[in-house]
Amino acid sequence: MKYLLWCLAMLGHVTAMAATTDSIPVKSGYADVNGLRMYYEVYGPDKGVPLLLLHGGGSTIQTTFGRVLPSLSSSRRVIAVELQGHGHTADRNTPFSFEQDAADAAMLLDRLNVKQADVMGFSNGGNAAMMLAARHPEKVRRLVLASVFYRREGWVPGLEAMFRKADAAGMPPVLRNAYESTAPQPRTDTLVSKLMGRLLRFVDWKPDMLRSITQPVLLMAGNHDVATMAHTLEMYQLFPNAQLAIFPGAHGTYLGEAAALDPNSNAPVRTAAMVVEFLNADK
Repeated sequence: MKYLLWCLAMLGHVTAMAATTDSIPVKSGYADVNGLRMYYEVYGPDKGVPLLLLHGGGSTIQTTFGRVLPSLSSSRRVIAVELQGHGHTADRNTPFSFEQDAADAAMLLDRLNVKQADVMGFSNGGNAAMMLAARHPEKVRRLVLASVFYRREGWVPGLEAMFRKADAAGMPPVLRNAYESTAPQPRTDTLVSKLMGRLLRFVDWKPDMLRSITQPVLLMAGNHDVATMAHTLEMYQLFPNAQLAIFPGAHGTYLGEAAALDPNSNAPVRTAAMVVEFLNADK
């Protein structure tokens, strides 16, 4: 759903700025996953339940999570991936889908011999994380969902019309540069077309899918996000075991996402602390 960022940028809600991180991966590499060579990075000490990070649409590990990675990985193992057609991971001749991203994430955990992980996803990655928890519940211990939706009626007014007009030229430069500098064969037009196609083909998920996710859930959103406040509250009420956090700002501001970054804000530090507290709640 990170493709929503350049739509929100058209509304003047965000400013594209570079993200930085103090974290250095202890390992990086590729795994053979459902016909992909999926790129991943590993951070932090090898202890505790690993945390799997799923980035937003049109993004990379660093443009989504660069500002929160140092805190998230300070005392636990973090596995961050780049999904189909994003960052270092090449595309394949299939459409983007949340179902496929979830299947790819599940297989990556198998390839890395991780039986169960905590999972945090932002935007597109958040919807993929939801699908991962619904279809592979044994692999997910706790779930952090940032800026997600489950019904098209939950989008803020005017968003679908902007999706239909979106093109590569409107992609925030910080996201476009990150993609084009890391992709094995950059095809920005194809990336944007696939991102928009996924959303415009989206078929509402049933409420029972959310009710089936019984793991503890931390649901986060900005108060000027891609889903209405009413829709976010509806999702919170459907999850059987959920906490809700609403932050001031637009899509990704509270995470310090690259296209929504305010360099003078310490919101990402506070958000990361909340996530760590949630993940450690049963220790």
